[in-house]
Amino acid sequence: MGRVRKVLTGPWGIAVVVVAVGAVGFGLYWFQPWKLWQDETVQEALPGVADMSAPAAAPSEETLAPPSPATGPQVLASGELISHEHATSGAVKLVRLADGSHVVRLENLDTSNGPDLRVWLTDAQVKQGKAGWHVFDDGKYVSLGKLKGNKGSQNYALPRDVDPSNYRSVSIWCDRFDVSFGAAELARV
Repeated sequence: MGRVRKVLTGPWGIAVVVVAVGAVGFGLYWFQPWKLWQDETVQEALPGVADMSAPAAAPSEETLAPPSPATGPQVLASGELISHEHATSGAVKLVRLADGSHVVRLENLDTSNGPDLRVWLTDAQVKQGKAGWHVFDDGKYVSLGKLKGNKGSQNYALPRDVDPSNYRSVSIWCDRFDVSFGAAELARV
């Protein structure tokens, strides 16, 4: 017993304790296991859609005419999210806004939280099960930013120089572990 105490309090023992504490700290930072129990809900309206809860102004003759369908947001493609690494559900829409810009809209998203989650627009085909976990970084993809919340409805703007017709799917991508939490194949509307 005295010999063990001597090793633990000696220079080697201190080095082992420092390395162990460092490894635990790095593991906690890298995996962020507490996120599995933390939900972040985000509820964003689709840009360019009038807020129906706001008080309406008195109608004028100009506003009595029905709006032209070309002036509001148009859904160009949509799909349903399937699960990959984590249970994931919800709908994805590719929307052209009245100003000509595009957004990817996640509606009723429900997935696990995790470290470094991103929304990717990709050219990869969505595959079921483990076969689909790692395909999205094999071809072309555009990162639309960090996932704002693992639950709810949210919008992700496409850069102006991105042609959405060159992409066919959306993935909730974990950049830390290079794996898809879930994905949706975009079917043209």
